[in-house]
Amino acid sequence: MRVDVLSKEYPPEIYGGAGVHVAELVRALRALPDLDTRVHAFGAERDEAGTTSHPELAELAGANAALRTLGVDLTLAAACEGADLVHSHTWYANLAGHLAGLLHGVPHVVSAHSLEPLRPWKAEQLGGGYAVSSWAERTAYEAASAVIAVSAAMRDDVLAAYPAVDPARVHVVHNGIDTERWQPALDPDRVRELGVDPDRPSVVFVGRITRQKGLPLFLRAVAQLPPEVQVVLCAGAPDTPEIEAEVTALVDDLARSRTGVVWIRDMLPRDDVVRLLTAATVFACPSIYEPLGIVNLEAMACETAVVATATGGIPEVVVPGETGLLVPIAQADDGTGTPLEPDTYVADFAAALTELVADPDRAAAYGRAGRARAVESFSWGAIAERTVEVYRSVLA
Repeated sequence: MRVDVLSKEYPPEIYGGAGVHVAELVRALRALPDLDTRVHAFGAERDEAGTTSHPELAELAGANAALRTLGVDLTLAAACEGADLVHSHTWYANLAGHLAGLLHGVPHVVSAHSLEPLRPWKAEQLGGGYAVSSWAERTAYEAASAVIAVSAAMRDDVLAAYPAVDPARVHVVHNGIDTERWQPALDPDRVRELGVDPDRPSVVFVGRITRQKGLPLFLRAVAQLPPEVQVVLCAGAPDTPEIEAEVTALVDDLARSRTGVVWIRDMLPRDDVVRLLTAATVFACPSIYEPLGIVNLEAMACETAVVATATGGIPEVVVPGETGLLVPIAQADDGTGTPLEPDTYVADFAAALTELVADPDRAAAYGRAGRARAVESFSWGAIAERTVEVYRSVLA
C-alpha cells in the first residue's frame, strides 16, 4: 500500500506540535512492512528518500498567505498520482488531500490537530485569509473518508464544529512521543550556558507566542511565584506584532521585579530543550486551546512534573496527583477559549506552580511517573499500527 502524507511542516522546517507529529508518524510508518510511505511537504528541497518538497508559487508572491498556501496545495495534489491513499495534516495541506482524493480517485484521511473555528484569533494574522483557511478545512473534513482526532476531546470538537461529518468516520489515535529521543539528560554546564541556574528551582514554558498557548496568562501567574523561582521561556514565532509586544511588556515587567527571568527566542535544538526540561522543577502548559498537547508528553518523557490547564485533550495526558497538576478554567463557548474569570485562573495556576516548586521531592516523583506513562501509553510504534488500521478500514 502506498500512502502519501501531505504536510506544511516537515524536518527541518518544524515550528509546532503538528510538525513533530508528522515527522515521528512518518518515521514509524516507514518501519512497517508492506507500506510505502511518501511525503509531500511545503518548503525548500530536502535530501530524504521518498520525500518531495513544494515551494510557494512565484506567481503568488506577495499574495495573502492563505492564497499562497492553496497554490502549494495544487502542486501537492498533482504529485500524489499513484498513491493508494492520501493523509493530510492541518488546514495548510487539507485541501491538497481533498483535491488529490478527487483527482486520483483514492481515499483521503485527515488528521485533526486543531480546528480553524476554534482559533478565531488567527483572523489577526491572516485577515481575510482566515475565511479562506476555514473554507478549505471545512471542505476537506466534510468530504474525508476518515478523520483521525489526536484525542477524544478533539473528536468532540470536530463533531461540534462540523456536524455534517459522520461520527463513524472520526477515529481517536493519540499523539505520541519518542521516549528514546526525549529522555532525561543532566547537563548543568550547558544549562548554565543557556542562562539558567540549575541549582535554583525553575519553571519552563516551551511554545509559540500565540493566543492559544496562554503565555500572557502564564506570565501574570509567574509574578505571584516565590522570588527564588526562575522562569524559562522558550518562546518565539509570534503570530502578530501585537501579541509579541504584549509578551515583551510582561517579560520586561517581570525582569524589573525579580531575577532569573530567561527568555530564549530562537528555536533551540531538541537536545537543548531536553536539558532544560531535565533541569526544570516544573513544566508549565497554560494553553487555553490544546487538542492534546505534545509538549506535555515531551516534558513527561524527560521526567519533569507538569502543571497544565484542564482543557481540550490535556487531561487525557496529564494525570492529576500522579504526573502533575491540572488547573481548572471557565472558558467562553464562542470558540475563543477565552477565560471567563482570568484573575481566578491566573491565581490558581500560580498556586499550582508554587505547590510543586515548594515540594521538589513530590515534583520529582510526578516526573518519574510521567515518564513511565509516556513510555507505556504513547509510543509511536503503537500509534503507527492504529493509524494503519484506519487506512485499511477506508480501503476495505
